[in-house]
Amino acid sequence: MNNSYKGKILISTPDISGDIFSRSVVLIIEHNESGAFGLILNKKNKFLSKRFNKIMQNDIEVYEGGPISQNKIFFIIRGERATSVNSEINDDYYLTDNVEEVIELIVKQELETKNIKIFSGYSGWSPQQLEGEIKNKMWTVIEVINLDYTESNDQNLWKKIMQGLGGEFLLWANAPEDISQN
Repeated sequence: MNNSYKGKILISTPDISGDIFSRSVVLIIEHNESGAFGLILNKKNKFLSKRFNKIMQNDIEVYEGGPISQNKIFFIIRGERATSVNSEINDDYYLTDNVEEVIELIVKQELETKNIKIFSGYSGWSPQQLEGEIKNKMWTVIEVINLDYTESNDQNLWKKIMQGLGGEFLLWANAPEDISQN
């Protein structure tokens, strides 16, 4: 595929409002002729975070990866490949959905929670759907620059990236969440 968005970040435009993608920052993990797969980096799930913290007896945040298969858990892990099943995101990060193995590594203290980001569900696009949404200006595509995928993020990440882009993006960054209130 000549124009793959794999490894890039999607920033939602204010036109997307009222759903999970409103003010979202999405890392595209895979993009090919079959479609695209990504994870939202800045939408915390407080309910699942509390459940994980209780189970793990550790301060772990869980994020909404997207609206698809929200009962499925994914992990972005920084560092060496510690799990048997994984997909490389880049030289520093990889993705796995092997819950048992990750929990075992945490319990054995072979994997630090500061090097993990947990996601419930994922964002997916059918063939040519993402390209259409980008063409219709629902997303702005940016190259990843010094972004720690395992860092704790919230809505401020979207605003920070928009401010960094400048120009019309600066206006969007300062617009109210409900743009009809502007």
